[in-house]
Amino acid sequence: MSLAADLSAVYTDFHTNGPAQITKPIRDSTADFVANFNFQKAIKVGDTLPPFKLSDAFGNEISSSTLLAKGPLLLTFYRGEWCPFCNLALRALQKHLPEFEAKGVTLVAITCELKFPVLSDPENKYAGELGLLFAMPEYMRPVFDTFGVDFKERNGDDSFVLPVPATLLVDQKGVVRNTFVEPEYAKRAEPETVLGWIDQL
Repeated sequence: MSLAADLSAVYTDFHTNGPAQITKPIRDSTADFVANFNFQKAIKVGDTLPPFKLSDAFGNEISSSTLLAKGPLLLTFYRGEWCPFCNLALRALQKHLPEFEAKGVTLVAITCELKFPVLSDPENKYAGELGLLFAMPEYMRPVFDTFGVDFKERNGDDSFVLPVPATLLVDQKGVVRNTFVEPEYAKRAEPETVLGWIDQL
């Protein structure tokens, strides 16, 4: 089964069986965000990736220059451990790690969460620099409260902003070669598509 099929199954099940007081605000906020997302502000193919220094799960500072010295990067933005769509997408990419590594590509996941084993982007500063932010509407707070998701605890601030699910392939010179930027949270880059990008490096 493809990643898109897995994501669609989770989305359909949730929106079919979930309570309307939860599913309606999610659908409404997503529709509004999709309608208003400014693709012109998002990083594009041909742009030079802005440098970053972000902390890993052990508090070690990791820089883009150090990672790029090893080879191309496959960056993927992860909204949080609480997001089943992010978990499916990251697992799908991880299944292809040996293929990425064989081609010299390093997979890097970036999240605004502070306590997760990927690179942490506190306050979404780096995602913001790349034009990849979703400021959630206030009416979504009770929805996340219902699920026990405390963004202040997880992300270190109460901004109620998430990164847009995006995947970028950056060549060793730091130039963005391919992007998948999608404001609809249930749509993600297929690993096979990403492998095709890598083959064209």
